[in-house]
Amino acid sequence: MKRITLITLISMVFVGCTKMDMPMPIVDKVPNELAINSVSGIKLESPFVTSQVFMNVKSEIAQTVTIKIFDISNRVVSKSTSDVKAGDNVLKVYTTALPSSAYRIGLYDSMGRELGITDFNKL
Repeated sequence: MKRITLITLISMVFVGCTKMDMPMPIVDKVPNELAINSVSGIKLESPFVTSQVFMNVKSEIAQTVTIKIFDISNRVVSKSTSDVKAGDNVLKVYTTALPSSAYRIGLYDSMGRELGITDFNKL
């Protein structure tokens, strides 16, 4: 009984301390380095990331999009959804939970269609 209680307590502490790395909308004006010329896509401010990175998510229509981060084995290591407006949407993505490696970040519509994809390196 003590063992089950201890395992449950440790699990609750671990889950309670886990940080979710969710994209956060930040600004209305798009900086030049994040400008996207096509009607939809994704662009990071830098291909080299430490704990966070700004990105522009551009959509033809207002919709809910899914942002997936893939590791070098093409496994999804982070997945989140965000409501975006038509046009440019500057978001901040936190990458502190990711180990140093190469990653790919993809943008998908509600039907699972790829709207854009790009690579970055977590330092």
